[in-house]
Amino acid sequence: MSFEIQTPPERVAAFKASGLWPNRLLTDYLEDAVAVYPDRTAIVGYDSQTGTRSHHTYTELVQMADRIALGLTAHGVGPGDVVAAQLPNYWHFSALYLACVRVGAVINPLMPIFRQRELSFMLSFGEAKAVFVPHLFRGFDYPAMIEELRPELPALEHVFVVGGDEANAFDACFVDRQWEAEAEAGPVFADCKPAPNDVTILMYTSGTTGQPKGVMHTHNTLISNIHKFAERIELDSDDTVLMASPLAHLTGFLYGLMMPVVLGCPAVLMDVWDPAEAARIIDAEKCTFTMASTPFLADLTNTPAVDHHDLGSLHTFLTAGAPIPRVLSRRAAERLEVMVIAAWGMTENGGVTTTRPSDPEEKVFGSDGGPIEGMEVRVVDDEDQPVAYGIEGRLQARGMGNFVGYLKKPDLFATDPDGWFETGDLARMREDGYIRISGRSKDVIIRGAENIPVVEVEEMLYRHGAVEDAAIVAMPDERLGERACVFVTLKPEQTLSFEEMIAYLTEQKMAKQYLPERLEVIDAMPRTPSGKIQKFRLREIAQDFTVQRC
Repeated sequence: MSFEIQTPPERVAAFKASGLWPNRLLTDYLEDAVAVYPDRTAIVGYDSQTGTRSHHTYTELVQMADRIALGLTAHGVGPGDVVAAQLPNYWHFSALYLACVRVGAVINPLMPIFRQRELSFMLSFGEAKAVFVPHLFRGFDYPAMIEELRPELPALEHVFVVGGDEANAFDACFVDRQWEAEAEAGPVFADCKPAPNDVTILMYTSGTTGQPKGVMHTHNTLISNIHKFAERIELDSDDTVLMASPLAHLTGFLYGLMMPVVLGCPAVLMDVWDPAEAARIIDAEKCTFTMASTPFLADLTNTPAVDHHDLGSLHTFLTAGAPIPRVLSRRAAERLEVMVIAAWGMTENGGVTTTRPSDPEEKVFGSDGGPIEGMEVRVVDDEDQPVAYGIEGRLQARGMGNFVGYLKKPDLFATDPDGWFETGDLARMREDGYIRISGRSKDVIIRGAENIPVVEVEEMLYRHGAVEDAAIVAMPDERLGERACVFVTLKPEQTLSFEEMIAYLTEQKMAKQYLPERLEVIDAMPRTPSGKIQKFRLREIAQDFTVQRC
C-alpha cells in the first residue's frame, strides 16, 4: 500500500526544525521503559467475557510484541502493509500495534460495533492484508462476519482470531509459537524499521460525504501530541491510566495504548464499560487518571458503587468528545473528589485544547480549554479572517499533531498552505485564548462521543419504499449529549412506524450505534426558496423530544 502524505514539504521541514517532533518510534519508548522499569506493570486487562484479569510487565510486553512481530513477518506482513484490528480493549491490541511498529506495518483500528456494511468498505478501501478479530464478543461471531465478507476483499490474506481454538487463533499463531527461536529479531527488525514520518495508523472517521475517511497519522504526529498533552495535564511515570474508551478510537489508542508506553507507566484496560466495575478497578489498581466522553463521567458520578470503594487515587478525569454540562462537571468534582479537565480534539489532530489543572472552576466548567504547546486554534469568519473575541465562527487548528492526509482522498484534506485545518466545528474564543465549542458546521451528530454519519443513514432511509424525504437532526440528551431524530415525509398511501424503521436499518447491517432513536412523520419538510431542507427548524422542533423504544 502506498500512502500519499498531503502535508506540504515545507510544513514537514518546519516541524523537524522546531524540535516538537521527537523523531522516535513507540518501540523506542518501550525499550526505555524496559531498561528503567523492567518489572513494572505495563498492561492490566479486564476481560468481561471471562471475568479474568491479565497482567504483563514491561519486560513481558516487549517479549510478546517482538514475538508477534516475527510472526507477522513469517506470514508475509511487512513495511506499508495494513493490519486491521477489530478488537475490544484487550492487551493483544497493544502488543499487536507495537509489533506493527517493529515491522513497519500500518495498523487500522476498527470499532467492535462495526458490521458488514461498514467493514465491506473499510477493509476493502484500506486494502487490509491481515485482520485481527475476537472469537466472540458480546455474543457476536466476528470470524463468521469476516468469512462472509472475504469474497469482496481480494487483498485480505490472513484472519487471526483472539480466543477460540481454531488454527488461526491468536495464541496458536503468535503466543505459543516461539518465533524468536526460528529467526533473529535484530536483522529482521533492522530491515523493516520505519521512519518517524512514515504513516503508522489509518483510522476511519465519519463525515458528511456518506463514506468514512481514512485519517493518516505518522509516528511523529502522534507522539509529539502525547508529550505535550501529558505535560499540560501533569502526567508522568508515576501515574496509572485507566482506559475504558475504545482503543479503536483515537482517544483510547493515543492516550490508553500509546501514552502509557511513552510515560513508562501502567495502563489498565476495560473491554466493556460498567461504572460499578470501574469504581472497583480504580480502587484495586490505584488508577490515577482516566479519559473518556461525558457519558462515562456521568455514569461514574452517579453509580452507588462510588460509596463502596476507595477512589482516592484518582486525581484527574479528562473528558472530551462533547461539551460537558456545567452541572455535571461540578457534581463530578464534588462527588468523586477528582479534578475534571475539559478538552477538545479530533481524530485528525488528537487532543488540541485542554483546561489546566490550576484553572479556576469558571474556566473548567465554562470552556473547552486552550491549545497545548505545539498546537494553535483560531476562529474565523466566512472570509477566513479571525473574528473578535466572543463572536461565533469556524474553528480551525494547526500544529505538530495535525494528520498528514486522508487515504486516497487528497481533495478532502481541508488544510490551507499555512497548515490551518478546517475542523467543521463552530466556536467562540475568549481573550485568554480558551475556546468554547458552540456547534458544528458539519452535518454530524455526536452521540456519546461517537460520530453518527448523518448522510449515510439518510441515504439508507431514502431507499425505503415508503419514504419520500428524510432528514436526521440531533435532539438533546442529558447522558449522551445528543441522540438522532429522523423526520420523514412518506409517499402516498404509505405508512412507517419506528419499529419498522429500526427493523429495516438492522436488515441493512447498519451498526447499532448508528440507529436513530426517534421517528417523526411530517406532511412536508421546511425548505429554503432553493429547495434545501431547513434543518435548523427541525432541530428547533426536536429540542423537547425524547427517545422512542421498540
